[in-house]
Amino acid sequence: MSVNAHVEELKRKHETLSEAVEAAQRAPGIDDLAIADLKKQKLRLKEEIVRLSA
Repeated sequence: MSVNAHVEELKRKHETLSEAVEAAQRAPGIDDLAIADLKKQKLRLKEEIVRLSA
């Protein structure tokens, strides 16, 4: 897999996590720790995207 293809896949995963975070924040009864975990995953993906794009 080329670096560009890998970056695009990471961007798709990041967008999916963004949607999951938004949905979790709207849903009643969702654990704040679960939302924080999703946000951490999202941040790790973003950092990896930036690192590979540089």
